[in-house]
Amino acid sequence: MQIVGYETERDGESPGLLVADDREVRRESLESGESLGYSLGERRCAGTLDGTTHFDCENDDAPHCDRHTSTWVCARCTGTCLKDEMDCYDDHAVYLAAFAPATFKVGVTKEWRLRTRLREQGADRAAHLRTVENGRVAREIESRIAEEFTDRVRVPAKISGLHREVDAEAWDSTLAEFDSIERYDFDYGFELDAAPVAETLATGEIVGVQGRVLVLERGGTTYAVDMRDLVGYEIHDEESERELQSSLAAF
Repeated sequence: MQIVGYETERDGESPGLLVADDREVRRESLESGESLGYSLGERRCAGTLDGTTHFDCENDDAPHCDRHTSTWVCARCTGTCLKDEMDCYDDHAVYLAAFAPATFKVGVTKEWRLRTRLREQGADRAAHLRTVENGRVAREIESRIAEEFTDRVRVPAKISGLHREVDAEAWDSTLAEFDSIERYDFDYGFELDAAPVAETLATGEIVGVQGRVLVLERGGTTYAVDMRDLVGYEIHDEESERELQSSLAAF
């Protein structure tokens, strides 16, 4: 078996890992309170998916080799279209997302999937700043706002704030610069008393999932796992016995 992908929470459906076994792909639900009991083996390219069919790849590069890595050209757009023909004519939302305690990120997405996009990223709070007629205009606005706010938040930074609240004073002060359309406050169904330990494992009780960060409890320690770091691993249907770093709460 191999972990070949993951899905964040969307449309009321719980997050999940995509596990391939002899070309067939099944979804391993990541419901809070349930348990995972896999040990990790070798890691290699996760290949490709076509619906529920998996096409294997033996290349060592993980999570995907060059042949199976796709680059979304729109992610590099700053208002000058990089495609042969512009095709982003849907209404786009420009937003600001907050990650505890005080990291604020500007971004754009199609307006109809704004809430989904924010939860995919694991935002704690967010504000819909503007709606514009296409992606090109949205990227131009994003590029200007990115001179003041970041347009990327790395997973380690998100993990370091999982146990904290957003600095409400800093957030309100920031939003005072904008005439925002709507504000959001997200709840991922769990709370932590201390910072989790960053690890790569698939054994433990599921505390919850925030964006692509899976939180597991094992042996009195809470671990935060970037699910992208699991993609490509061969897994065995047995709990891992690997020694792990423990938090102070475990003693």
